[in-house]
Amino acid sequence: RIMAGKVKWVTDIEKSVLINNFEKRGWIQVAENEDWNFYWMSVQTIRNVFSVETGYRLSDDQIINHFPNHYELTRKDLMVKNIKRYRKELEKEGSPLAEKDENGKYIYLDFVPVTFMLPADYNLFVEEFRKNPSSTWIMKPCGKAQGKGIFLINKLSQIKKWSRDSKTSSFVSQSSKEAYVISLYINNPLLIGGKKFDLRLYVLVSTYRPLRCYMYKLGFCRFCTVKYTPSTSELDNMFVHLTNVAIQKHGDDYNHIHGGKWTVSNLRLYLESTRGKEVTNKLFDEIHWIIVQSLKAVAPVMNNDKHCFECYGYDIIIDDKLKPWLIEVNASPSLTSSTANDRILKYNLINDTLNIAVPNGEIPDCKWNKSPPKEVLGNYEVLYDEEMAQSDGPDRDLRSRSGQSTGVKGNRARDSGKPVLTTWK
Repeated sequence: RIMAGKVKWVTDIEKSVLINNFEKRGWIQVAENEDWNFYWMSVQTIRNVFSVETGYRLSDDQIINHFPNHYELTRKDLMVKNIKRYRKELEKEGSPLAEKDENGKYIYLDFVPVTFMLPADYNLFVEEFRKNPSSTWIMKPCGKAQGKGIFLINKLSQIKKWSRDSKTSSFVSQSSKEAYVISLYINNPLLIGGKKFDLRLYVLVSTYRPLRCYMYKLGFCRFCTVKYTPSTSELDNMFVHLTNVAIQKHGDDYNHIHGGKWTVSNLRLYLESTRGKEVTNKLFDEIHWIIVQSLKAVAPVMNNDKHCFECYGYDIIIDDKLKPWLIEVNASPSLTSSTANDRILKYNLINDTLNIAVPNGEIPDCKWNKSPPKEVLGNYEVLYDEEMAQSDGPDRDLRSRSGQSTGVKGNRARDSGKPVLTTWK
């Protein structure tokens, strides 16, 4: 039930079955012959496969679409915890990537809003809140998706219901209260047409050690249906603040034709025409930098099982100063389609992902070097290849991050024969 099938056998009808039923079952059969099948598995099924109690053992021709402990990146609290640990480790090593400014903020690694875990960090949160009592914070349950359980607060009294004793501001035990993260709300988002939006970007990881990841070029923006206002009177209006389609589709102003979505290429054209090409290129380089650093942060703790690959859904918000912020990473980005363009995009996403996971439509082999030829990448492009990066020298990350020209071995540099100016590789 967990073998990978030949990509060329995946017909449009079979893809339709996958997309329409992915969220209804633990796994969906995509293609089959008399010998072997491909199944796309849910995160719950993955836990069973890798559970010691089940006693499953995967053979060399079986590959699956999640890493065993993907939650180190995809749970909101664990993602922040691992990024904080990564920063401290770089500081201890004396890495220039961990450099701070005069205010103690990271110059290169400040890409996650200030975040605390509740109930564990409640007192730390209160201390931070009192430094800027006019700030707005967003609370999210650690283990939920699609905007469920999210709310905004701007007063300590609004979360007193989470406190067992308001005098000591101590919370009830973790076991009896669901864990939340509370993050400083980005209250100055970049607006287009007066509306807030975020980016959904797809990133495929074929291996964590060495890290090799691919960026999908066909991501999209998700817009709110109601114009944005920082007014505290609208904190409860999720149609203003949350871009999740699962929420916005219930709004009176939701458009079922375009689904409140823009392609990333349209966003780039808009920004180039309003802000300039150089600034736009810098923004997207910084987004790529954020993604690579988040993957590096979890790579040491990720169970890099040779049978696994994973396609993540990254959610990025851009503020009005064109600074990108990493909001969260999704282990199972929705493959259901809300529009015709959505359907085409996700067809291509599935097809291109499988072409990298199972090159040439051959019988899978988990022992292959996971470095597919360029012609099978489709709409993917190599985002980071650790082996190539190491061959360029240990200071490459900093030279590139600060905007100095560095020759990149691979994709664009190899094609043109010229150094590539980048700020993330």
